[in-house]
Amino acid sequence: MASSKLDSPAAASGKSEFRSRKPKPENRDESELLTVPDGWKEPAFSKEDNPRGLLEESSFATLFPKYREAYLKECWPLVQKALNEHHVNATLDLIEGSMTVCTTKKTFDPYIIIRARDLIKLLARSVSFEQAVRILQDDVACDIIKIGSLVRNKERFVKRRQRLIGPKGSTLKALELLTNCYIMVQGNTVSAIGPFSGLKEVRKVVLDTMKNIHPIYNIKTLMIKRELAKDSELRSQSWERFLPQFKHKNVNKRKEPKKKTVKKEYTPFPPPQPESQIDKELASGEYFLKASQKKRQKMEAIKAKQAEALSKRQEERNKAFIPPKEKPIVKPKEASTETKIDVAALKEKVKKAKSKKLGALTADEVKLKMEADEKKKKKRK
Repeated sequence: MASSKLDSPAAASGKSEFRSRKPKPENRDESELLTVPDGWKEPAFSKEDNPRGLLEESSFATLFPKYREAYLKECWPLVQKALNEHHVNATLDLIEGSMTVCTTKKTFDPYIIIRARDLIKLLARSVSFEQAVRILQDDVACDIIKIGSLVRNKERFVKRRQRLIGPKGSTLKALELLTNCYIMVQGNTVSAIGPFSGLKEVRKVVLDTMKNIHPIYNIKTLMIKRELAKDSELRSQSWERFLPQFKHKNVNKRKEPKKKTVKKEYTPFPPPQPESQIDKELASGEYFLKASQKKRQKMEAIKAKQAEALSKRQEERNKAFIPPKEKPIVKPKEASTETKIDVAALKEKVKKAKSKKLGALTADEVKLKMEADEKKKKKRK
């Protein structure tokens, strides 16, 4: 017993020493711990990982708009075929306008029902089946960004949404190439399908565009980041010095008031004290009058005002009875009867006019012609 008691402190000290001994961390580079090796992929989830299947049945349903009914009816056999490979049932209810997905007894992947839910959500948001079916892959995710409530004014909302799309869809295409995501702008939502890193950038660009920040600024930043990621030496460094810094220029065009108040010049002296009522009465001599005299003066002033107003009113009434001024009648000028006609001058004018006519003969030619005609007549006789 004694030996055991003596050995106990030694044992206790040994335990404390063992506890104090901690495994020393190996000298590893932090960049190696943080970075993921190139080409690394997470192993796929197979039936061997969950041979017994799921305990409970899970299901999700979503509504779709009326204009998607025709397309969904055509592509629904393809949707069922894609989901049956993962042992998930899909039903289309055209009466209620809803799509439902649910697990079966054969379903082994617990997360496939979430992917199936995202698939029907994307189909309801006007995404084509060829793009929406990619969500069933392990390395692909989706994000549905609601933009309808971000801008109150409807016209402003439409302009900013169009700014995100760009002329002929060029801005959206550039964003898709930089983020490796498929983006669909429809109504009040933006649907994106792609890797997680790309979805994060897409959400940032979309929200900034709705906050009146042009997407070209974010696209420039993404292009620079893409080039910097190629350099292995810059992976562990900060990229702030390479990225552009865009300043916000909110120019408020304030309307100038019609009546501008001009400030008076500053004077250190206070303004003169205004006269009181007693001072005014003392200056006019009204202070020394009796009460009856003051009352008589007030009545006279009131009567004078009334008489002036009455005369003005009477003048306005009499304006209607004043005839308008008529314009003076202008008499037409009488034609002068005494007109002298110069007959000789008229004859000369006629002669000149005849001579000016093309082909007209002169007086000498006319005489010669007449003589010739007379000779011909004589010969005939």
